Amino acid sequence: MNNARKRMLFDTLVWSASLLFAFGLVTSEAMADSKRISATNEKWKAECGSCHIAYPPNLLPAPAWRQIMAGLGKHFGTDASLDAAATAEVAAFLERNAGSGKRAAGAPASLRITETPWFVRKHGEVPRAAWKNPQVKTAANCSACHGGAEGGDFDEDAVRIPR
Repeated sequence: MNNARKRMLFDTLVWSASLLFAFGLVTSEAMADSKRISATNEKWKAECGSCHIAYPPNLLPAPAWRQIMAGLGKHFGTDASLDAAATAEVAAFLERNAGSGKRAAGAPASLRITETPWFVRKHGEVPRAAWKNPQVKTAANCSACHGGAEGGDFDEDAVRIPR
């Protein structure tokens, strides 16, 4: 095999490897900020979902979930205390699956998901009247507009704002 042919083969291999590496990075980043949560935990679903939707852990970073779990006695004005075993299980699940992508970037100024920069940016175009609609009532009522919210699906192409 001559040198020109070897060089061409080498260049093709390097280019292919670089392309595969770049594709892997893009895929990894997309998955880190995916619209849907695939992880689940029955205790989390039952305990958190008894008062509101069980918010997907990827909506907040781990430090925020630690703060929320540490303050369940005064959880946004309600006593949401759990026994020690349930607290430990839910906290571990939330931290293990906490957000690390754009949705959960940085420590939020507020622990309310509806006040995170990502939420505010994504919902900025929602008319004020929609939040006052009796079927919506509050920005925390994800299921009012996102039919798949219970399963962690917040695809904006499937949003249906009640009229």
